[in-house]
Amino acid sequence: MKKYFITGLLIWVPLAITAWVLSLIVRTMDQSLLLLPHAIQPEQLLGIYIPGIGALMTLLVVFLTGLITANFVGQRLVSFWESLLSRIPVVKSIYYSVKQVSDTLFSGNGEAFRKVLLVRYPHPEAWAVAFQTGTPTTDVSQHTDDEVVSVFIPTAPSPVNGFFFFVRKRDTVELDMSVDDALKYIVSMGVVAPPLRGNGIPNLLGRAQNE
Repeated sequence: MKKYFITGLLIWVPLAITAWVLSLIVRTMDQSLLLLPHAIQPEQLLGIYIPGIGALMTLLVVFLTGLITANFVGQRLVSFWESLLSRIPVVKSIYYSVKQVSDTLFSGNGEAFRKVLLVRYPHPEAWAVAFQTGTPTTDVSQHTDDEVVSVFIPTAPSPVNGFFFFVRKRDTVELDMSVDDALKYIVSMGVVAPPLRGNGIPNLLGRAQNE
């Protein structure tokens, strides 16, 4: 009986968590409907709440925004809007900091979060999975004797939090692992092992230990 009960849990727990996360995302995106005047909100017009309308509207607005700003006129509008924001002291700092991060993460260029590394953390005898976020600025590199790279070490099981460090490049080991696989590995706290690619993770870990 215990065997059947555990088998049932293995089936329902992932489904329940997936449904809960999707429901949370949809409900959050549905909050965008509150930006509409109260009289024309779908819940007022239809008399019932239909989950997902706000999510569809949000995705449609994002798509149309990308479509409009892809041409010359749209780019001029964005430039005009950013020039206005640049004149507001506090807003300027926040907006351009977030914009630089989002441009780096969502663009196909750059090396941010493209490489999965092994780094020594939290002590010299331990290894942690990290993401390379780039190379340090001149102000930082001129104070280091060796070549260093900037890395983000996420925490488990919530990879949105973590630590940012500069580490010596020669002390890191680049893993033959995709970012998606690394995130699954971190969220599952090592339970969901990534598939072997190329020379395989065990070989890389062995090489790291030998170094």
